[in-house]
Amino acid sequence: MNAPGDEKVKIRLATTSLAGCFGCHMSFLDIDERIFELAEIAELDRSPLTDIKHFGPCDIALVEGGVCNAENVHVARELRASAKILVAVGACAINGGLPALRNRLDIDTILTRVYRDPITDQPCVPNSRELPLPLDKVYPLNEIVRVDYSLPGCPPSGDAIWKFLTDLILGRMPRLDHSLMRYD
Repeated sequence: MNAPGDEKVKIRLATTSLAGCFGCHMSFLDIDERIFELAEIAELDRSPLTDIKHFGPCDIALVEGGVCNAENVHVARELRASAKILVAVGACAINGGLPALRNRLDIDTILTRVYRDPITDQPCVPNSRELPLPLDKVYPLNEIVRVDYSLPGCPPSGDAIWKFLTDLILGRMPRLDHSLMRYD
């Protein structure tokens, strides 16, 4: 047991997923047993990995996914306000990724084609305050909030995430060589 004042101060790390496939969080879990090393130096704040729902102040925030609705905008802004360093993780956060394929279509057209009554084949777009308002298109994270770093990949590998995070935590400029880059 540590004597008072001997405890290491852990960095606070938050993660969130916006419009995407959740593959970047799966890659985060691919750091495998290094998660124990990370737990020695970092405390996870809001994250799908912890099920904490609200952001507190954090040192590093990892955001995967593009921004496609009003809730995504709110989460991105809340996290940006709470984080010292904000990292866009993966193709969806960096450039909209696969969700941005809808950008060439009109949102009203998409909704009326997707939401149809199975019997009458008439449009029946859901209208509920519980559903977030869709945006006109899917935006990359940097068009909504200031992004400090981008970690490319689709998804980035667990090794790339580990290298990137440890560089940041140790105060080094994150650098990934070509062997760590992946687009599946």
